[in-house]
Amino acid sequence: MPPLRTLLALPVALALLALAPAASPAPAVPSAAALLPVLVTRGGAPAAALLASDVTGRRHARSGSGIGRADHFRAGSITKTFLATVVLQLAEEGRLSLSDSVERHLPGLVRGAGNDGRALTLRSLLTHTSGLHDFATDTRGTVAVTPLQAVRIALTHPPAASGRFAYSNTNYVLLGLVVEQVTGRSYADETERRVLTPLGLTGTSFPGSLTSLPRPHGRSYAADGTDVTRLDPRVAGAAGELVTTLADLDRFYAALLGGELLPPRRMREMLGTRTAHGSYGMGLFPVTLPCGTTVWGHNGRISGSYVRTAATADGRHVVTFRVNTDAIADPGLESAVLAAEFCPRTFWNDRVPNEDPGFRHPFE
Repeated sequence: MPPLRTLLALPVALALLALAPAASPAPAVPSAAALLPVLVTRGGAPAAALLASDVTGRRHARSGSGIGRADHFRAGSITKTFLATVVLQLAEEGRLSLSDSVERHLPGLVRGAGNDGRALTLRSLLTHTSGLHDFATDTRGTVAVTPLQAVRIALTHPPAASGRFAYSNTNYVLLGLVVEQVTGRSYADETERRVLTPLGLTGTSFPGSLTSLPRPHGRSYAADGTDVTRLDPRVAGAAGELVTTLADLDRFYAALLGGELLPPRRMREMLGTRTAHGSYGMGLFPVTLPCGTTVWGHNGRISGSYVRTAATADGRHVVTFRVNTDAIADPGLESAVLAAEFCPRTFWNDRVPNEDPGFRHPFE
């Protein structure tokens, strides 16, 4: 599932100021929480929830029915940030190198249809520049597969041009296998040992083949309204099986970007986007907002759930929001929520909506 790359155009950003009537002498500063009802009405979600954490404390909001603050939910591709963190820890310990070929750790596995693991590095998997086909485009995220089956599906297709950014879930399925080969433990056990337990993320788990969610949890719905609360997580595996909570995701990204999990050298590698030509780091991607602030994080989409976490580069300000369906019908709302959360009050106070020729009320 590729990350949202559409940046917020200034007229759209200015339109957020219309949360107050145009005739008001002092337009209200937009609020991310105030946009949650719009994720329901215009975004087409049954319900939405948000938890923001910064130096002032935590702010929780929700809209619609069926989502609770402490609910467990499926986080999809946010799993990739956790797995990338473990791989970088192993690199720091000298147990692998990001320049290692895939062949070195998984001999003979990546061969066929022009694909060759001898020519691919672990760095290319982390940054989605391997060119490997995304197995999930064939399974549509509805077929439970083993990691080896996922790789074999991908290898029936020729690769895209190596060295170019092309988001592929196959990359992280392979990284899960590499972690197992290097450590002798599954990527799930290794991530629990290295990340979940040290950070106290008691609401986060790797369910394997377990189709139910831990309690408490709400309901999850596919785009057509079908209840998909029960789901076999093997549809995503190492690329997206994580189950978590709003509070745990805020805690994880704050800790990661705050330097609790990786030393500075490895964090610079994780945030480096040169390999992917600005599109992606390693398990994280940047978005620059109209006020100039760049936030880092990931999104996650799996049947019945869409999640987005973003944080400042120092991890001191984090927001996670989610809807209990596959996607937000109006993708621009995601950028609007991030801008409302992270752009400073001075940015909004310096702008008067009616002075902008492109101004349009965002809820028209």
